[in-house]
Amino acid sequence: MESVQEHYDSMKSAILKYSPHVDMALVDAAYLYAAEKHKDQKRKDGSPYIIHPLAVAQIVAEMGLDTDAILASLLHDCIEDTDSTHDEIARKFGKTVADLVEAVTKLTRVNFTSMEEEQMENLRKMFLAMSKDIRVIIIKIADRLHNTRTMQYQTPAKQRSKSLETMEIYAPLAHRLGMQKIKWELEDTSLQYLDPIGYADISKQLDKKEAETDQVMQSIREKIESRLRENGIEFQMYGRVKHIYSIYRKMYSQNKSLDEVYDLYAYRIIVRDIADCYNVLGHIHDLFNLVPGRFKDYISTPKPNGYQSLHTTVIGSEGIPFEVQIRTEQMHHTAEYGVAAHWKYKENINAKGGEEEFEWVRRLLENQQDSEAEDFISNMKIDMFDDEVFVFTPRGEVISLPSGSTPIDFAYAIHSEVGNHMVGAKINNRIVNYDTVLQNGDIVEVITSKSAKGPSRDWLLLCKSNQARVKIRQWYKKERREENVAAGKQSFDEELRRIGIHPSVVNDEKLLPTLLKKVAFGSLDDMYAAIGYGGLTAAKAVNRMKEDLLKSQRSAKAEESDQPQEELASFNKKSGKVATSGIIVEDIENCMIKFARCCTPVPGDDIVGFITKGFGVSVHRRDCPNAAGAASPENDGRWVKVTWASTPLENYSTSFELECTDRDGLALDVAMAITAMKLRCSELAARADHKGGCMVYVTVEVRNVTELNSIKSRLSGIRGVRNVKRGRS
Repeated sequence: MESVQEHYDSMKSAILKYSPHVDMALVDAAYLYAAEKHKDQKRKDGSPYIIHPLAVAQIVAEMGLDTDAILASLLHDCIEDTDSTHDEIARKFGKTVADLVEAVTKLTRVNFTSMEEEQMENLRKMFLAMSKDIRVIIIKIADRLHNTRTMQYQTPAKQRSKSLETMEIYAPLAHRLGMQKIKWELEDTSLQYLDPIGYADISKQLDKKEAETDQVMQSIREKIESRLRENGIEFQMYGRVKHIYSIYRKMYSQNKSLDEVYDLYAYRIIVRDIADCYNVLGHIHDLFNLVPGRFKDYISTPKPNGYQSLHTTVIGSEGIPFEVQIRTEQMHHTAEYGVAAHWKYKENINAKGGEEEFEWVRRLLENQQDSEAEDFISNMKIDMFDDEVFVFTPRGEVISLPSGSTPIDFAYAIHSEVGNHMVGAKINNRIVNYDTVLQNGDIVEVITSKSAKGPSRDWLLLCKSNQARVKIRQWYKKERREENVAAGKQSFDEELRRIGIHPSVVNDEKLLPTLLKKVAFGSLDDMYAAIGYGGLTAAKAVNRMKEDLLKSQRSAKAEESDQPQEELASFNKKSGKVATSGIIVEDIENCMIKFARCCTPVPGDDIVGFITKGFGVSVHRRDCPNAAGAASPENDGRWVKVTWASTPLENYSTSFELECTDRDGLALDVAMAITAMKLRCSELAARADHKGGCMVYVTVEVRNVTELNSIKSRLSGIRGVRNVKRGRS
């Protein structure tokens, strides 16, 4: 285990090499302050805690950042984990450093109702700070990078949860900021804990191919180097094998073997200037056969995160495809460190590091300001998704959109008013439908009219970007309140009836304030309007009110009964009626009911009950194999007669197993079918068998066997589905 002094010396060396402009006196002062504050704290491996801030500061220094960023890296855990305050750090090291430290600090002193809400608020705070100073996220990513490097000391549960968060949030953030080198490391390290078997399998296959790989790559390299030297071109050249997570995605998402993965090998050629980039490209295409459709010019059309390079995929004499990336030294540094490269290549840089170029951060905040916790996380992933499409306005301006975007997304990316007044669109001077998917290089023109009636609700299903959806909802929120209220009330009432609650229960004047508080609205109309324009789903609203509504409905039914309350309670007790499960157990009073996971019975199924040891009565379908297997002589006295109550109050969880022919988009089609049927889905998983087939597992809530059969029929009609049967929950 390395000592604190070794980590300090390593950090200092990085500063002198990559950030020689940094004030080392201030760095030493910050180090001593942090070491004192963390002196009694240890990391999971038993090492002194100060090693972590030193490692984070070293990563930040290697990116070439300034004094304030390195000071904030050393102090980034002081406010969260010690008695340090913002004011104290501001007095000692300046307000900018204190603001950076506070922005990186988690919201540890706030009580949250769920993990999703905590994650959302931490991210929202971080993005708000990013919009003011981009160094916040650079320090946060460096912090996460070092934590992933030492993940082996965490518990298996913590390893998986942190790795999933890294893969879903921090790796896409690094990508969006152009920090490819760090993104690759975050992905590869996280994959080790999320799918250790898959990671080990690919690593093993790469190790087996190592000798062959080295020979092939050396042969190609010598051929390229010889040609470039002959033509007097100054260059640096590096060869590499594609990083493991990139291989993993292609193998498992496209059901390919390692030998079928395209561009497994890649070369990077770094030259003096842009003219040499295109000169080298010509030589590469002269030496090797170009793979059609695999050339990308990110120099003339840079990515939104500033990335520039020429990419081409060619085939060598051995018949093996490989990728060549050609760029200048400045482009290379930008590709490795993204936004952090500003500090190395911009002169007289202001303290904020040129974050005015990152308008997407503020746009992301605007798009998410009214989002619920789970929506915020999922929409954020869409906004930062890897795959992008680059299209042009008629004037030649480049617009970046998520892959799969339509002219609707393009219109709202230009301006809200352009989208709201759109009546048609042209792609490459041809009129197209609204649902036409945009391709790289398309020239898109939006046709507008002042007499346009505004966006259609159908556009919410056609557009891909969250930005477009937010703007469409904002229009409906402002312009169509009465329509929203009516549509929202209808959806809300349908959801109530679906779970057995009569809509009139909501109008109870005594109950209404409690219900509105649960959904944080001032009136029912406000809630209906939010459901109508898409700001809230009916299912979420009902779920929050469900418990209170059920109690009120039961109370109302009891009051209407001719029987006194005492008689009603006595009847329920004697009959064994269990309101929460909808099951009546013969001759047993008030017992616990459990639905067997092996057969997931629902109302309408022929059922039997089995008295378990310590878990009440387990309800099985009569044709369940496990029920038949338990029917031995010693169990005779444990079987009881059970029946469905006449008015079940809740939905029942049941599962389906779909035997399918594997194809792209199959799981998405299943999910869309479930959504179209307005079902609450608690599980959707798929597993390919590498023989052209796959199994899809779905768990949903249904009211009865009639609805179950209808769902089964609907799922059977999906293309590629060969058989649908009831499965385990």
